[in-house]
Formats: sequence, structure tokens, C-alpha cells
Amino acid sequence: MQNTALALLPIVTILIVSVLTRRTLLALFCGTVVGALLLSGFGFVDSWIGYFGTSMNDETVQWLLLVVALFGMLIAVFNASGAVRDFALWAERFVNSRRRSLVATWLLTIVLFIDDYLNALTVGTSMKSVTDRYGVPRTMLGSIIKMTSAPIAVLIPFSTWAVFFAALLEKDGVTVGGSGMGAYIQGLPFVFFGWIALIVGLLLALGVLPAIGTLRADVRRARETGDTLPANTTDEERAFEQAGMQGEAPSRPLPFAFLIPIATLVAVTIASGIDIVKGSAAALVVAIVIALIQRRLTFRKVLDQAFEGIASMMFVMVLSVLAFMVQHMNMDLKLVDWVIEVTQPLMTGALLPAIVFLVCGIYAYATGSFWDLAAVITPIVLPLAIAMGVDPILAGAAVFSGAAFGSTTCLYGDGIILASRSVGVKPVNLMTAILPYAGLAGALTFIAYLITGFVMA
Repeated sequence: MQNTALALLPIVTILIVSVLTRRTLLALFCGTVVGALLLSGFGFVDSWIGYFGTSMNDETVQWLLLVVALFGMLIAVFNASGAVRDFALWAERFVNSRRRSLVATWLLTIVLFIDDYLNALTVGTSMKSVTDRYGVPRTMLGSIIKMTSAPIAVLIPFSTWAVFFAALLEKDGVTVGGSGMGAYIQGLPFVFFGWIALIVGLLLALGVLPAIGTLRADVRRARETGDTLPANTTDEERAFEQAGMQGEAPSRPLPFAFLIPIATLVAVTIASGIDIVKGSAAALVVAIVIALIQRRLTFRKVLDQAFEGIASMMFVMVLSVLAFMVQHMNMDLKLVDWVIEVTQPLMTGALLPAIVFLVCGIYAYATGSFWDLAAVITPIVLPLAIAMGVDPILAGAAVFSGAAFGSTTCLYGDGIILASRSVGVKPVNLMTAILPYAGLAGALTFIAYLITGFVMA
């Protein structure tokens, strides 16, 4: 079953079940069962348990669970203390229309370019109470954030993405001025998905691009009912998301109980070498201290909110474990080897950049791995490009575009998981809302690489 077309079955199962049932956990569970059957046959139960243990022992999963738990507690403290409500009321002085709230979301995501996890978590948490007041569905807020977060991270040479990708170029001997960063900067004009996705996100925020697909239904529902959360939101999830706007509004709302912890989050994350766990923990401590000083929460209430915040994130925690089970199964099914084997005959001359982008996009979506994708594919693509007389910087840019595309769309990727949690929706809601816009950006990117490949051949 390995290194054959059957390796696609878990992914196909996940997509079909998620679209038909709108239940992400069920879809991922079914995908893991299919993967275990392909790998172990009748011994699939033991295989499934083994992959569960592998996922739980994955350092990335452990990191992700910590981040999610800390953010759950932070959001719960914000809600219970009224910090979210005060920030939303204060922000109305500057963001006083639907369009301005969405453009502000787009701009804030760009400002926090240093890391896509940082901007997705911070912007979603900061802006959802503001956009709610103008009837913006949470899926639209999440779509604008995700259409901007990974693309801006891949375009700014000071981001975590850029530093990692530049190191890959240098390791494989592709340098400008003796450094991989020089090569990366020279290749930035060719990271087409990043540029196109940013433009698509801005056009969506401005209302130039209409709401289509499931996002159109969400917009219509929000307009008719005033409910910005998706229809499949549970009562518990809805109560948690709406808790921040309850209570008596102050006559002069001040944003500091919200902004100071958020500023702490950003500052500590950057100062600690882009460690979001440390940034989230510091923000949580600051938020608790402010709430206690202002006497908005008692210590007992803080503990209650901490437990409630963690409980609100249990869905995402289970989802993360299942998502990484799928990743490990895909690796053992040699899905990547099969995709490369099938598409390598097409990787010739002028077609190489476009095919590389396509393969990387499929790889990223299928595995939920983005930096791993670049680490695996780059050493294959760059020598191949040099042998074919194709600019290796252009080929590398196609790899990085494919990674950004996958991060923007993958249902069980950590980018979609964190962004959906920050805006209070399920990953399947965010994925189906964003797919038409990411698909448009992806199609235009493919065409751009086709044209560029022939022009530079």
C-alpha cells in the first residue's frame, strides 16, 4: 500500500467526511482509521494506538497543546474581566465601520509579520470583538487573517519563515553575495503566492471581491440573524465566545487591560527568539495581575476561568493530536515519494517552477507540513533546476510559495488550527470559507510560474 496511489485514501477520506458532515474530528478520525488499515491490515487497532502514542510524543504536538491551553486561559481571563468588551468599545473611536474593521485586521496581520502563528493568534483574539459589532462573520475575519499571515511571513526577510528558508538555500549552495539570505531576498519578487494572496486578502477586506461559497452563506446568515458564529457552533462554544461582551459597559472604556497583555505577548515572543509559549505565558500572567489589581476578578475566579479556558480548547487539542497522526501515517505510506515519482517526469525546463509549486502545494496540503516540506523538497529541486538550466532561485521561490499555500489552506495544518481557534470557529468552517480565495491565488500563482518559466528559459 506504500508509495502507491492508495496513499491518497486517508486524505480523500478526510476531505469527503469533513465536507459532508462538517465534523472535523470525525473526518480526521476516519482518516486515521483508513491510514491504519492501509498500513497494518487487520492489525489496524494496534497500529492506530501506536500512531496515537507517536503523535502524543511529537515535540511539535506538545508545543502546540501548550500554546492552545495558554491562549484558552488568556481568552477566558479577558472575557471574564471585561477586557475584550472595553477594547471593542474603545476601538470604535477609530474603527467605526465594517470595511475599516476588516482593513484594520489586514494591516495588523502585516504589522505582526515576524511569525505567522503570532499574527494569527494575536490578530484573531484582538479583532473578533471589533468585527462582531459590525456583523462580520468570524469565517470572513479568519479568511482575511489566513490570506495574510503566512504570505506576509514568507515575503519579509526578517521573519521566521525567511530565516529558515534562507538557511536551506545556503545549505544547498544557492547564495548571492555569499549568503543564502541574499539569494532569498533576490528571489522575493518570484514568491508569487505571497504577493497574490496579500492582494486577494486586501480586496476581500475592501469588499472588492464578493463573498462566495460558504462564506456567502455565513455573511447572509450574519446579516439576517446578527450571529457572526457558524451555524454548527455548539452552545458551549457560543457562550464562551460571547462571554467577553457581557456585563455593564463602562462610561469611559479603556483598552489597557487588553492591550498591555497583548503587547507583552508580542514583546516576549520576539525577545525570546520567537517562542510563543513564553510570550503566551507572560501575557497570561500580566492579564491576571491587571484583573486582580482592578478587582474585576478574585483569585478563585481566575482559577475557575483558567480551567474553563483549557476546557474550551479540548476540541482543538484532540484535533491537533489526530492531525499529527495523519502526518505520521502519510510519511509511512510514502505519499510524498509517490507524488514526486508521478510528477518528476513533468519537471522539465520551463515547466519546472510551475510543477514544483503544484507538487509542493499538494505535499503541504496532504501532510500538513510546511517547513518540513521545504527541508525535504529543496535539496531535490535545486540541483534538478541547476541541471536543467533553470534559475535555482526561481525554483526555490516556487517551493516557498507552495509551503505558504499549504499553510493557508490545509484543514489539519497547525496554521488553520490556530487561526480558527483565535476567531472562535472550527477548522472546517475556516477551510471551506478560505478555499475559493486561496484557490484563486493558487491558480494565478501557477499561471505566473508558467509564464516566468518560459520567459526565463
